[in-house]
Amino acid sequence: MNKIDPGVRRGRKFEQVISGARKIFLRDGFEGASVDDIARAAGVSKATLYSYFPDKRLLFQEVTKAECRRQAERAIELGDPGAPPEEALYKAGCILLEFATSPVAQRIYRICVAEAERFPELGRAYYESGPAVARDKLVQYLSGAVERGALRIDDIPLAAHQFIELCKAEIFQKVVFGLQSKPSAAEIDRIVRAAVETFLARYAAPAT
Repeated sequence: MNKIDPGVRRGRKFEQVISGARKIFLRDGFEGASVDDIARAAGVSKATLYSYFPDKRLLFQEVTKAECRRQAERAIELGDPGAPPEEALYKAGCILLEFATSPVAQRIYRICVAEAERFPELGRAYYESGPAVARDKLVQYLSGAVERGALRIDDIPLAAHQFIELCKAEIFQKVVFGLQSKPSAAEIDRIVRAAVETFLARYAAPAT
């Protein structure tokens, strides 16, 4: 169940307000977003907007958490939980890297980093609603693969983190700092195949 800040009221137009605010925050960030623009994008009056969210900070937090949850659910899709590791990890890695370097994901990441000092609680909310969700889905798959004898891993959460970081090698920081735009399918394939090979070289169970 998703937690709502006690200062926030749910109602008939709650999702409408969130949708409009998402467009403006992703476009303008927190500082640049005006309440007038948010109300206009949501198709509600400022009075209605304030009845749901007493201040812009609460609205920004709710939009960010909702976006992180939405994106994280799409970030890793493992398909068949019984698939061989080389197949499941390759599929998950491609989806993860494509998502992590997408314009929307980059925008929400930059906003969260930029506003982390202003909203210390936002960093935790971003991590728990985004990266932690992707990690937990990967942990579930790896745990099953260990039980089946396909992998040999002592610290599964650490291994999940390692695989995610391997998939972002070389390209992620270039995209973050604007040195490169979204990678091509060929680049994603090359990076993820190398990530899977490296991961399995460390964690694949010995052949019997």
